[in-house]
Amino acid sequence: MAVENTSSVTEFILVGLTDKSEFQIPFFIVFLSFYVVTVVGNLGLITLIGLNSHLHIPMYFFLLNLSFIDFSYSTTLTPKMLVGFVLRKNIISYAGCMTQFFFFCFFVFSESYILSAMAYDRYVAICKPLLYRVTMSPQVCSYLLSGVYGMGVFGAVAHMGNIQFITFCADNIINHYMCDIIPLLELSCNSSFINLLVVFVVVTIGIGVPIVTIFISYGFILSSILHISSKEGRSKAFSTCTSHIIVVSLFFGSGAFMYLKPPSSLPLDQGKVSSVFYTAVVPMFNPLIYSLRNKDVKIALKKTLSRKIFL
Repeated sequence: MAVENTSSVTEFILVGLTDKSEFQIPFFIVFLSFYVVTVVGNLGLITLIGLNSHLHIPMYFFLLNLSFIDFSYSTTLTPKMLVGFVLRKNIISYAGCMTQFFFFCFFVFSESYILSAMAYDRYVAICKPLLYRVTMSPQVCSYLLSGVYGMGVFGAVAHMGNIQFITFCADNIINHYMCDIIPLLELSCNSSFINLLVVFVVVTIGIGVPIVTIFISYGFILSSILHISSKEGRSKAFSTCTSHIIVVSLFFGSGAFMYLKPPSSLPLDQGKVSSVFYTAVVPMFNPLIYSLRNKDVKIALKKTLSRKIFL
């Protein structure tokens, strides 16, 4: 029965970020600029890490994957949002909506866990430097990366499974610029407390577990830094973590604000602003933060540019 009712909705209409016509063109220019910077920044960082052998270490292995994830989930969402700014009616098919939602969940969960893997890498580098090469061997890094993308699959499948049990009625207007779980549940005729509970549990696994891992890692890191006798040594150890701390704060702060609150306490328009932050702003800032605050990346960029100029 649920399948029949769901299939009666063949398409959705995305309201977008705003329905005020005077904001459409300015928003289009702003978010197109964000997307261009995101694509150039993340693909540039991937290329930079790939071309420079001295960056072929675990820290940059995970950073390369973070850039890939940021590029991918921004590309999953932003082009459709840009279309909404120039078309009067932004229509997405049911299959297109579910596909966008699946990949959005996959990449967001993957980002959560890649950030926790990066925190573990910093913990080993600072707290167990003599064992770093053994502990963070290529095989261990591969296992960690498999776990990262495995949790991405888990998050996407769990949310998609939850969606399959709800029925969509006549209303097909999504009050959002993307297909997300909360606005989809608001459209359904039969969503219940169980559906919201599943969302909360799955999001807690996607956000809560990585946050706990990151806090534990940084607890040990802080303890080790405080035991370093020289001021220069403490400053150097802490500087290797600042970029990661900034990225973690931006991503998890906006994500927790959106999903770890009861839907009734957060109006959808306010939720859209929070969504913009972690779907458009964070992927744009990540490569900039790691490039501007990282000496190795700056050196690699200078070498690459000088090599091209020489050629």
